[in-house]
Amino acid sequence: MRRLIAAVLFAVSPQFAMAQAECTGIDLIATLPANELAELEKQATALPYPEGIFWKATKGARSITIFGTYHFSHAQTQAHLEALKPVITEADAIYLEISNDKQDQMAREMADDPSMMFITEGPTLVDMLSEAEWQSYSQQMTDRAIPSFMAAKFKPLWASMMLGIGPCEMRNGAMEGGGIDTLIGDYAAELGNPSRSLEDFRVLMGMLDDLPQEDQLDMIRLSLDLPFSADDLSYTLKAQYLEQNIALLWEYSRKISIEQGDEGAEEDFALLEEKMLTRRNHDWIEVLTDPALPVQVFVAFGAGHLPGKNGVLYLLEAQGYAIERLSL
Repeated sequence: MRRLIAAVLFAVSPQFAMAQAECTGIDLIATLPANELAELEKQATALPYPEGIFWKATKGARSITIFGTYHFSHAQTQAHLEALKPVITEADAIYLEISNDKQDQMAREMADDPSMMFITEGPTLVDMLSEAEWQSYSQQMTDRAIPSFMAAKFKPLWASMMLGIGPCEMRNGAMEGGGIDTLIGDYAAELGNPSRSLEDFRVLMGMLDDLPQEDQLDMIRLSLDLPFSADDLSYTLKAQYLEQNIALLWEYSRKISIEQGDEGAEEDFALLEEKMLTRRNHDWIEVLTDPALPVQVFVAFGAGHLPGKNGVLYLLEAQGYAIERLSL
């Protein structure tokens, strides 16, 4: 999902092209009280495939090599790409959540039709949020180099996703591109084997629009009320990803959403999980297990789709695939 944000915003707002810089911060998971960390680790390790970002699934002659991505550039992005190049080269088909060609098409369509991402008529976020909420939201978006007039017009879910990106990352090139997903697609194109899409971006956009508006607004409010900095949260996501603690990250997201949200926060989180992870994972499995596919497939998608009983790895195992963790 972060790749979607980056691709679109970079297309519609060139001001986001800034120099890359490595952002630092505090790992919020590592600094949890010992009892809370132990409970979080217990919840994460109870899930299938809680750790790891590089995997191989085999069934007979068929093999699917899987890489779980962090959509923005980080210190190990280039090293990861170099490690993946031999596997990408050998693959008969290369899949991304949305192929590079379709990412470009989506960005063009959204530039031509801002209503896909922005409120183009009726009340904007200035009207939907309280005065205090709007002032806080407007300042936080300004901190991310997004002017208030633009921030006001984001559809609420897009606004909440922007708030999920730390100001440091936003100011220092997060929207410039260079994430591993795009680089994989670029390398596939160089090989003459262009990346393919696991899903239609229009379907994904429809899923975003289908979330109840009040739930979307609550996601903004949650981001505004967090008792820690968004820069520290972004740093935590990146640090734990590089440690390959993927289920731990997801369970931490659940924890802070429920603890900091209102009485309906648990249900809201479950709804988001169903729409943005579970449903998409099941749809992707249909693509990846299509008998018409070539025998060697490489696929890269957000690492959050890997763990759990509705994660891609467990769903492939249920289809009779043997799952093996690989080293980078």
